[in-house]
Amino acid sequence: MKYTKLNFMMSVLGIVIYITDLIVDIWVSVRFFHEGQYVFGILTVSFMFFGTLVVQCFSYSWFKADLKKAGQESQHCFLLLHCLQGGVFTRYWFALKKGYHVAFKYSSKTDNFMEEQIDQHKEVIDRMTDLSMLRLFETYLEGCPQLVLQLYTLLEHGQANFTQYAAIMVSCCAISWSTVDYQVALRKSLPDKNLLNGFCPKLTYLFYKLFTLLSWMLSVVLLLFINVKIALFLLLFLWFLGILWAFKKQTQFCASISMEFLYRVVVGFILTFTFFNIKGQNTKYPMFCYYIGRVLVTVGILIVFWVCPVSIFNSDYFIPISITIALSLVLGIIFLIVYYGTLHPNRNEETKPDETDGIAAERDCRVKYFLME
Repeated sequence: MKYTKLNFMMSVLGIVIYITDLIVDIWVSVRFFHEGQYVFGILTVSFMFFGTLVVQCFSYSWFKADLKKAGQESQHCFLLLHCLQGGVFTRYWFALKKGYHVAFKYSSKTDNFMEEQIDQHKEVIDRMTDLSMLRLFETYLEGCPQLVLQLYTLLEHGQANFTQYAAIMVSCCAISWSTVDYQVALRKSLPDKNLLNGFCPKLTYLFYKLFTLLSWMLSVVLLLFINVKIALFLLLFLWFLGILWAFKKQTQFCASISMEFLYRVVVGFILTFTFFNIKGQNTKYPMFCYYIGRVLVTVGILIVFWVCPVSIFNSDYFIPISITIALSLVLGIIFLIVYYGTLHPNRNEETKPDETDGIAAERDCRVKYFLME
């Protein structure tokens, strides 16, 4: 287990994408307010604050837990930084500073990979894994709703300015990057997990998530055009089902009851958009049921949309959007089957017991209780 120079460069790219996404979100919200689209502007700002608020809560709770574990007192400056929405940047500063030292300076002193070096690399990997988890939270809490909103405004007006196209592209990049980066970090930080090696498995996993997400988001946008109340009811209902599933699986990610409740609420929200293994168990049948339900709901939305076309929607987009939704869903399912059938790191191993209640990981870290794949 080693934190390499390539890992450091990928970490730098991660913060570049994070900052770019933040700047574009602010730019889009300002543009909405400037054009008099106050509802869209308020929604954009609300999504931003909701995502970052949740992320800051988890980040600060992890800081407190780490300091307590190290026998140190909680520092008020960390609380202030998180209140000022600077928790993630603080983590990036410490992680990149330590990562640069380990990747470029520390490893060059000797070719012998001693125990002390291993501890240094473990520390950096754990820090980067924490960041990947936080980015995953923010991506789905903020990026997915933002992308739905941008697609809605694009289809409603039939044309878009550069700001909207930039927001859509950056949101797609942020979702793609955080999802793949999380998978790589997850497996690298857990000794009992096989690494996600090679370009092909990562690309296949990326396409599986990206195509299924695109299909679902476009379907939600179409439902919003049909009836906003029905669309919101469907999303809230799916969110509620996701929360119930998290409670049923009795996740054990957080030390405190309140943070665990928040975690389950966030997991339910993520499950509204994509499937994740929330307990580390074999989830062949839950995943099968999840995507069967996704296919049925998507087909139902398309049928309703074609039977009851709405006047505010540009009819020129009927066929292209319908084809895009269907094709994206089919491609996403194909990539899912290919990934789990031939490219998944554990494809040749027997089914393992639950990560939490069965064989525990060799070292205590947060990610072993987090979303698995």
